[in-house]
Amino acid sequence: MRKLFKNISYIYTFDEKIGDIENGYILVEDNVIKEVGRNWEDIEADEIYDLDGCMIIPGFVNTHHHMFQSLTRGLAANKKLFDWLVFHYEIWKFIDEEAIYVSSLIALYEMIKTGVTTTTDHLYLYPYGNNKLFDAEIEAAKIIGVRFHPTRGSMSLSKKNGGLPPDSVVQTDDEILQESVRVIEKYHDPSKYSMLRVALAPCSPFSVTPYLMKETVKIADKYNVLLHTHLAETRDEEEYCLEKFGKRPVDYMEELGWLNNKVWFAHMVWLSKEDMEKLSKNDVGMAHCPSSNMRLGSGIAPVTELKNKIRIGIAVDGSASNDTNNMIMEARNALLLQRAKYGANALTVREVLKMATIGGASVLKMDDYVGKIAPEMAADFIGFKLDKVEFAGGLHNPINSILLCDPKQVDLSVINGEIKILNSEFTGFEISDFLEKHNMISKKLLKKAGILLEI
Repeated sequence: MRKLFKNISYIYTFDEKIGDIENGYILVEDNVIKEVGRNWEDIEADEIYDLDGCMIIPGFVNTHHHMFQSLTRGLAANKKLFDWLVFHYEIWKFIDEEAIYVSSLIALYEMIKTGVTTTTDHLYLYPYGNNKLFDAEIEAAKIIGVRFHPTRGSMSLSKKNGGLPPDSVVQTDDEILQESVRVIEKYHDPSKYSMLRVALAPCSPFSVTPYLMKETVKIADKYNVLLHTHLAETRDEEEYCLEKFGKRPVDYMEELGWLNNKVWFAHMVWLSKEDMEKLSKNDVGMAHCPSSNMRLGSGIAPVTELKNKIRIGIAVDGSASNDTNNMIMEARNALLLQRAKYGANALTVREVLKMATIGGASVLKMDDYVGKIAPEMAADFIGFKLDKVEFAGGLHNPINSILLCDPKQVDLSVINGEIKILNSEFTGFEISDFLEKHNMISKKLLKKAGILLEI
């Protein structure tokens, strides 16, 4: 199947050799981009789409998320991270497979709507040992058709062991390690253009044992998969690590063998100069989560200081610490938050958009086929109509309008060569039935937890 997207007003390829193209085309064959250029008159294709009045960029790559949290948005509105977590665990401990499946569809729908074509997810709690939750979110990703890089998360320390969660959502180290192997062997596809890869992700330094962290590295090395966890998100975490391990978070990760090029960390707000040098030296990746960090009052990650040192991607995080799955907003917040701390020239729009695309792909080690528009790359790209009301008066430099003028959603989404959104409407997927079910599940969870909300 050959699809020709022609007459495109602006193509921002983020490919250094090709550069930007005005009045161009993209030729897709099955799931791969075959040509990008300016003269399409003699090209034959099975389907032809005229995109006059549109600008196209590579699809966004979301590098950190907890999709199940879409079920508990807007709660614990004024709590910092540790208190916020303790509150939510009492709700999340009732989550089952249906809750994971439906909330994943909701989160993925909103992400695709706002430009995501590739996403990871960090599913770290398994109430009452229900390991099928991981399988449920993979099924949701397959149904909606996103390129997916989930991480098998885990927690093994409950309150009685000095952790934060209740006993019902943690597992033993041995079970976690067995499940890590199971999901890799069942789902991980390392091939180029893969739609499904798996990484391993103990939740955080304060929710698992040192033994689990070290053994997880061994499994990752054996199967050549990536590693992920939260790190240096809050001052509380730093104080905990100093008290518990006698080391700051980055130094503790070094001791556990977690500073290497298979690893990417979420947040990394509280870093010293020495931390930054260690991260750079060991080629560690970063998922920057500005909205969550602001919402929980965690601080501002030093992205401006790190941007030329390590691989950085953008992440919506949450959805209950962000309360949305909006990737356009996340990239905009990344731009504005850095400028609030470091000044108006801290980051450019193009730098942030590259973090949200090719940057995220490099963090997930998928940049050989994801993150830019060029021949032999996966056909993952998104488009914005230039006649949107948000862009009125802002098209003097069209690429800047994507973040500065705040469009609400994409008008075109192509994932793996398949059109997911055309003329602002989803194709082949109806969300309405799942919305009602999602809200019913959410209410049931709060009721089980004994939480009554006043209007």
